[in-house]
Amino acid sequence: MVACMSNGSNTERKVSFGFQEVTESEKVARVKGVFRSVASRYDLMNDLMSAGVHRLWKHDAMNQINPQPGEKHLDVAGGTGELARAFLQLADKAGKRRGVDTPATAIVCDINDAMLEAGKARGDNDKWAGRLDWVCADGQKLPYPDRTFDAVTVSFGIRNFADRVAGLKEFRRVLKPGGRLGVLEFSHMTAPALQQAYDTYSFNVIPRLGSLVAGDQESYQYLVESIRQFPDQQTFRQEIENAGFSRVSVTNYSGGIAALHFGWAV
Repeated sequence: MVACMSNGSNTERKVSFGFQEVTESEKVARVKGVFRSVASRYDLMNDLMSAGVHRLWKHDAMNQINPQPGEKHLDVAGGTGELARAFLQLADKAGKRRGVDTPATAIVCDINDAMLEAGKARGDNDKWAGRLDWVCADGQKLPYPDRTFDAVTVSFGIRNFADRVAGLKEFRRVLKPGGRLGVLEFSHMTAPALQQAYDTYSFNVIPRLGSLVAGDQESYQYLVESIRQFPDQQTFRQEIENAGFSRVSVTNYSGGIAALHFGWAV
């Protein structure tokens, strides 16, 4: 079992947990419970909920990150390690094109031990031995020195933070000058009519699917609600800029169902 590090915060500011208002510490505990419950079926549910399209979003997001040989990557709220593996694979391809054999390295950092254990149990980890690490820690208080990483990514995880602004500041702190941040998250549809149709699907289908496949309707009800509570693309872009990132861009996927926010550490 992975031992997790806590941020030790005593702050009791009220934040959203889906459509409920709870304290920060209560949200952390509840989110841990959600992902501990769904960990074993997490990847399968992602494929079912999006008909596999989430893999295309992640592929494009990682291409924008543009991994290079010798770089250090931190995937925060990285769960089962999908983005970290993609980073290493693309860095190796870039190295072959350039004739450089310096291996990149990646760390999957997640506050939930069950998600990490599910990722570590995957059969395709052996090829990354010595280059892929797993750390259980809070993304709002990362256990790394300043200016450690070349790239930081978060995929469908930052909406679960008790304080996402604190998380963004931590990402900036651990990135080297010129480092890249990629935050892929569910967002807001660009057309109101599409948003209404997507809401109907989300609230009526996804929790039921969670019940049938993962045996947990309540957790997927929270996940749907948490998406609706997340700020729109421009509001979140401003939060990233306020945290110290420059040239922040937004790429919408599937009409805004998801969006990649990409920025540079300065």
